[in-house]
Amino acid sequence: MIERYTLPEMGNLWTEFYKLKTWLQVEIAVCEAQAELGYIPSAAVEEIKAKANFDPQRVLEIEAEVRHDVIAFLTNVNEYVGDAGRYIHLGLTSSDVLDTALALQLVASLDVLAQRLEDLIEVIRQKAREHRYTVMAGRSHGIHAEPITFGFKLAGWLAEVLRHQQRLTILRETIAVGKISGAVGTYANIEPRVEAIACQKLGLKPDTASTQVISRDIHADFVQQLALIAASIERFAVEIRNLQKTDVLEVEEFFSKGQKGSSAMPHKRNPIRSERLTGMARLIRSHAGAALEDVALWHERDISHSSVERVILPDACILTHFMLKEITDLVKNLLVYPENMARNLNCYGGVVFSQKVLLALVDKGLSREEAYAIVQQNAHAAWNKPEGNFHDLIIQDPRVTQNLSPAEIALCFDPQQHLKHLDQVYQRLDI
Repeated sequence: MIERYTLPEMGNLWTEFYKLKTWLQVEIAVCEAQAELGYIPSAAVEEIKAKANFDPQRVLEIEAEVRHDVIAFLTNVNEYVGDAGRYIHLGLTSSDVLDTALALQLVASLDVLAQRLEDLIEVIRQKAREHRYTVMAGRSHGIHAEPITFGFKLAGWLAEVLRHQQRLTILRETIAVGKISGAVGTYANIEPRVEAIACQKLGLKPDTASTQVISRDIHADFVQQLALIAASIERFAVEIRNLQKTDVLEVEEFFSKGQKGSSAMPHKRNPIRSERLTGMARLIRSHAGAALEDVALWHERDISHSSVERVILPDACILTHFMLKEITDLVKNLLVYPENMARNLNCYGGVVFSQKVLLALVDKGLSREEAYAIVQQNAHAAWNKPEGNFHDLIIQDPRVTQNLSPAEIALCFDPQQHLKHLDQVYQRLDI
């Protein structure tokens, strides 16, 4: 991922140094397991732990010659360890190290993402509390529908993010899998007990049935879960973009002092962060497709997945982390304009209350078809006219007034009638 979107907290987990550090962790854990079972001398393991080190630049130099990253790494480690290094990597294949170490990176990345998700949850919950009673027009198909509150809209966001939190908890357990089972997963040259002990030391579970690699459905699941988080963030961002349109202007991204919106038009205040998040979601979705392509490897393994994962796994983690930080800050500092929400709600004399009038007339004994025709005629007479006023047309229509009293009509136009059950939703979400 380019530096522009890489924050240190996550970016540090995907450096060459951190990757090689996890490789060494795996190799040492296996040596410790071998020693516990009496296969190699304990003194040699202590010497390995004391001396083992690596130089990322030196590893690259060796790899340029041998054309194999793990062999280059082992060669460099043995330059530090000396004779005891002959006990490193005994009975292993490269993927034992690569896949198990990758699991460590993915678990560490999920822990960072989980914290950022928690931050987003609290920010959305707080903003929802703040606007629990801020009435606005609900929309379907982009058209005014019926009254809601901005807090209720945010409640939907909160419920969605809480589902992501549950998914990440499950995903952390799913991805925390290692394999120390040899060239084709048969333990021909290493005992399953070594795998069990080494994985336990690393905080992982042994894979149930590995080939030369851990099956890539696990990794595809990982990337798809991140893509799903990105899709939700995109949903929030698109909503902000729509509500920030000049002719709507119910919310607006925070515009800092000195910020410029356009090189040509000084008046511009553009939803640039929301637009950026929309674009990033597209990128992560493309990574999910690539991860699915990686599932079908030849026989017990080929390396067609390797080149893909070197790009998509760090990029997906780094980008999701950036997106979570960005949307959290965006929601926290979002400018909300209740007066504009109230103005838009009452557009054309409150046509959003048409269903309440319809149901009130039906309750008085009119057929639904007859009531619908009366209400639709008045609503359409008010629609898209500068002077259009649905409320005034309703109170002047004898077909309505002979069935509904002024108080009953007024109740139809009371937005609180639409909101009386929302407390149940808020209670479910601790808002």
